[in-house]
Amino acid sequence: MASAATPASVLPRLTDAATRPPAIVLRHLTDAHCHPTETPFSAESMEQLDITVCAMSTHQNDQSLVRDLALRYPTKIVPCFGYHPWFTHRISLTAAPSKDEHYRDLLIGRGIEPSAETASAFEELLPRLPEPITLAQVLSDVRHNLGEFPTAMLGEVGLDKPVRVAFDHTEWPPKLSPFTIPLDHQLEILEAQIDLAVELGRNISLHSVKCPQVTVDLLARMQLKHGEKFQDIRVDVHSCSLNPQVWAILQKRHSNVFISLSTTINGRSNNLRALIAAVAPNRLLIESDYYDIALCTEQCVEILNLVASVKGWTIEEEWSEEAPPEADWGAVRRLEANWNLFKHGK
Repeated sequence: MASAATPASVLPRLTDAATRPPAIVLRHLTDAHCHPTETPFSAESMEQLDITVCAMSTHQNDQSLVRDLALRYPTKIVPCFGYHPWFTHRISLTAAPSKDEHYRDLLIGRGIEPSAETASAFEELLPRLPEPITLAQVLSDVRHNLGEFPTAMLGEVGLDKPVRVAFDHTEWPPKLSPFTIPLDHQLEILEAQIDLAVELGRNISLHSVKCPQVTVDLLARMQLKHGEKFQDIRVDVHSCSLNPQVWAILQKRHSNVFISLSTTINGRSNNLRALIAAVAPNRLLIESDYYDIALCTEQCVEILNLVASVKGWTIEEEWSEEAPPEADWGAVRRLEANWNLFKHGK
């Protein structure tokens, strides 16, 4: 997830216009993960959008924004509803205690006497935090939104081991508190959301940062718990930070797990080319993980070019509705086939 306040200078260079496929080709691309509701956008930018985008929600305040965007542009937006791990500290697993008690128990620890420095940071942070909501409320909200859109996905949900709670998430760069969100707390909220997705037969956009073994164990546990119903949905590990060896394990064990890559996030890693090379040709998706809808296409074109280079695929300069033999497919047709395989599940 790229922050809405991320300055352009820290993001990868956009692809030159000369390398941009024509609109008739781009129309067959899907951005598997982006955050277009994080910044204001114009009707003109939506009308000029050549690709389909999967618009993620992350916390209580943006679920309705994604819903409204999908209602306005149903042919261009795949809505995704869920609660991101960065905001799981705002969620109480049981009937919400007082605000102070909830955050104190979660971030400091029940019965733990904090140091003077920790206590000072907590007193600065607490007034900036919202009243906690319950996991039951979260699940009710997600269920309602998924029910409203039959093709909607669960997302963005996941795990983030090192994330620290920001004093103000809207600032850039954000001032971070010393508090992390316990992984057990994140896991319980994530598993409940996955259970709901399995029940409703919805695909998932999954965030996983710095917890490879926990992610491997989670997917194995979901497979064991839900069996064939878990196999019937698809899981996209988005902007995957897993190393190629861990990805190879997941790819072998789970035929329903895909990977989507971006230059926005994965471009910071030295193993991006190796990861692309390790992904089976039919499990690979692309994404922008971008917050500005006017630039999502360009970010997708950039990762498209890199994927094509690593995989040795050509990029189409024209499009025929009658598909050539699979051996002659270009990168866009291959990625479109992958998206359709992901989208339709079993």
